[in-house]
Amino acid sequence: MTSQIGLFTPLTLRSVTFKNRIVVAPMCQYSAIDGEVNDWHLVHLGRFAAGGAGAVMVEATAVVPQGRITHGDLGLWCDQQIEGLARIAAFVKSQGSVPMIQLAHAGRKASMQRPWHGHGPMSEEDLARGEEPWAIEAPSELPVAPGWLEPKSLTHEEMGQLREAWCDAAKRSLQAGFEAIEVHAAHGYLLHSFLSPISNQRNDEYGGDFEGRSRFVLEVVEAVRAVWPEDKPLFVRLSCVDGVEGGLTLEDSVRLAHRLKALGVDVVDCSSGGLSESATATMTPRGLGHQVPYAQTIRRDVEIATMAVGLILFPEQAQAIVQEGQADLVALGRELMFNPNWPDHAQLVLQGETAYEDWPHQAGWWLQRRAKMLGKLGVQSVVPHMPSDKV
Repeated sequence: MTSQIGLFTPLTLRSVTFKNRIVVAPMCQYSAIDGEVNDWHLVHLGRFAAGGAGAVMVEATAVVPQGRITHGDLGLWCDQQIEGLARIAAFVKSQGSVPMIQLAHAGRKASMQRPWHGHGPMSEEDLARGEEPWAIEAPSELPVAPGWLEPKSLTHEEMGQLREAWCDAAKRSLQAGFEAIEVHAAHGYLLHSFLSPISNQRNDEYGGDFEGRSRFVLEVVEAVRAVWPEDKPLFVRLSCVDGVEGGLTLEDSVRLAHRLKALGVDVVDCSSGGLSESATATMTPRGLGHQVPYAQTIRRDVEIATMAVGLILFPEQAQAIVQEGQADLVALGRELMFNPNWPDHAQLVLQGETAYEDWPHQAGWWLQRRAKMLGKLGVQSVVPHMPSDKV
């Protein structure tokens, strides 16, 4: 059923209002030094806020140093890292967007190459660049694939320390000015690797059946929710299916989402795959909005807000996802890298040239007059439209 709620209908979660339903997905830049942001991150994320996104989420940010994917990952394991992130959060907020951050631990996929250096286990070339591997940890002593580092199996004491690290990072997120946080439990990283029966072969209370495998994830989320302000929303990203035989199923994720909702999670961010391949790879068939059905199912069966992500490219497509109740929010990543002004352009497509009034004054004032001039010349502004055969 199509509703009157659309892509540019505000959404309030607890006390935080998103001006529209477009969220900038966390996109790792692998460009940090000692876990700290720099000018690249400010410009990279700031341009999305200036481009009209309802929320901008900082990339996967490690809660401990050994939880980084690469040497270039952001971190929030010490107070020194707060200041740079606070500058980003303040700018995002100044543009009317909600500043968000994703808190993560890479688990058995930590200590690997930056993508443009090979996106695999570190090599002699990485050592020559001064980037040495470090010891990694996971639920079980199972590497991602042959030739990758073998992780150490976490002890109960170490798991307790990681729960505290997530809580400390959440507290620092608040100090930095973020309005919402996301716990990363997808893409083969630590929390996802506890959930999947393929990567979790423990024989204690944190392994075995679904109850055991979900225990650590639920403990982390419960601990984070306890220290994160009651009036601010908490997201959790899931790989809703592993996409391989014997892995997590959508039914498992629905079951987990019920538990997350009971713990005070506000939004389930619905992704997939990544267990034994790169974070952006999945064994499930790809197509426009290929992960939207996961968000739709969890939203319907759990009655919790969801966020859809994955090959959402066109304004009409994103509008339909929201109007048809498939998800409450849509997240875009690489499409925004291609066009940082995608949200503003989508508003033009869906609402016409009055949308310029909502653009930053520094651009909207000029572009509204440009549009009138082009109209007199019989020239149409170029904005993205969904191909007619896809509508």
